[in-house]
Amino acid sequence: MSKIIQIPVHTEKLLTIFRTIIPKLSNGKYKGQYGRIGVIGGSLEYTGAPYFAAITAMKVGADLSHVFCHTEAATVIKSYSPDLIVHPVLDRDDAVELIKPWIDRLHVLVIGPGLGRDSRILKTATDVMKLCLEIGKPIVIDADGLFILNDNIELVCGQRDVILTPNAIEFQRLFGKDPATARERMSLLGDGVVILEKGANDKIHIPHTNEVYTMPTGGSGRRCGGQGDLLSGSLATFFYWSLQSNQPNPAYLAVCASSYFVKKINFAAFQKLGRSLVASDMIKEISSVFNAEFENTNFSSQ
Repeated sequence: MSKIIQIPVHTEKLLTIFRTIIPKLSNGKYKGQYGRIGVIGGSLEYTGAPYFAAITAMKVGADLSHVFCHTEAATVIKSYSPDLIVHPVLDRDDAVELIKPWIDRLHVLVIGPGLGRDSRILKTATDVMKLCLEIGKPIVIDADGLFILNDNIELVCGQRDVILTPNAIEFQRLFGKDPATARERMSLLGDGVVILEKGANDKIHIPHTNEVYTMPTGGSGRRCGGQGDLLSGSLATFFYWSLQSNQPNPAYLAVCASSYFVKKINFAAFQKLGRSLVASDMIKEISSVFNAEFENTNFSSQ
């Protein structure tokens, strides 16, 4: 097997490109054109994760966010924000049939935040994942969505427009601790899957080329829960925008931009709150950081 090629990400160049794909706000657009995002997740124990992912997708610019969750999680998630559309379906026998009509309307799905480990729910999420892959729907797989792949990595092998977002432990569960074994398993994924390995320096793996792009260190030492959900939500919106552009490698572009962005909002919140920072505080920084780092202030009335 060929040697891994480690490449540092040229952040300024990447940001210059990403700024060009952010859609301009226009009175000529209708609701939904800037992004319709779906989140598959949410259980009795984990209601925050799908909320964080869905609300972040909207806060960075998507028009609509849907959460497809367990019945017992729905009221709690709705209470967090009236901006989200919440479907209490994951524990129903006909869950896939109920979700299927919505999939066609959504641009990107995030599978995994707060999903839990109930075998029945995991079976439903697996079937939804298979459906998305069959019709070519772009997906971001995170958290318990990655748990599904631990013994079923072949589900995404050879597929298109798939992004995996494991942390260091999840990465080892997926691909093994031995670097050679990990490279061999990743090589089976093909050229349509991109992996964001989260850490102090996030790494973007391009499996079919053996390239690993390393993001600069950022954020802070505060590693509270929920940050991965903010990443997956922002990534879903950025992925849609990247796919709509004429830029090559849209998944890579979206992953780099989301990694950079989440570390920036972490840093901004940490400057104010230090070790008291929680994920909810990072959401409050989205607008100012997005404006400072990405925003094209041109507004068209056409």
